[in-house]
Amino acid sequence: MTVMEHIAELRNGILISLLAFLVLSIVAFIFSNDIIQIFTKPFAGVASSVDKKLVVTNIIEGFSTQVQVAVISGLILSLPVHIFNLLKFVFPGIEPRHKRIILVFLIASLILIVIGAYIAYFQVVPLAIGFLTSTTFIPKGVGYLLNYRQNIFYVFSFILWSLAALQTPLILELLLMFNVLNRKQVFHASRYIIVGIFVVAAIITPPDFISQLGVALPLTLLFFIALLVAKIFKFGESS
Repeated sequence: MTVMEHIAELRNGILISLLAFLVLSIVAFIFSNDIIQIFTKPFAGVASSVDKKLVVTNIIEGFSTQVQVAVISGLILSLPVHIFNLLKFVFPGIEPRHKRIILVFLIASLILIVIGAYIAYFQVVPLAIGFLTSTTFIPKGVGYLLNYRQNIFYVFSFILWSLAALQTPLILELLLMFNVLNRKQVFHASRYIIVGIFVVAAIITPPDFISQLGVALPLTLLFFIALLVAKIFKFGESS
């Protein structure tokens, strides 16, 4: 293909991605109430002394929240289209071996997303909400006024950050595979990396030790699995 043909193909891919994002954002806006209900459901299990109804503090909050949820959902739902267009553009110049590696990593990424979403939504988020609304922090006689937008995006952002964090072992594996990092050096620095994992987990999770462990322990396990896979396939030995 000529340079102009490559540019035309890139333009078409970008247009298709933008169209997919726009269409799926509109669809997400139509079903935004159903999507929002998914992120309000964890609050149904909070302590009986807490008012389980979320409240809005201004007249545009409901509409603006629906728009934001629709845009973010449209972006997430259109990711397969963006990834397909990217692979379609770069695959012709990639060796068959590297194509297989990329596909394996995409499958592994999808598996981690599914597992991470399940753990975050069904395990960590309810535990965190229950912990933070307990009488340990709020004395008897003090009520809650849970903001609609803030608490929806608390659940939303926590899940997204958890999923992003679970992709880091794959990034590490790629860096080892292409010898950007040395495996032995990474292993020797593992004590510092583990500390960093717990710091990151503390930042993206609520301020309770159980939620932090719920993110940090799987990340630590995946870190050592990534090193083990790198050792089996002899990645990261020449950097």
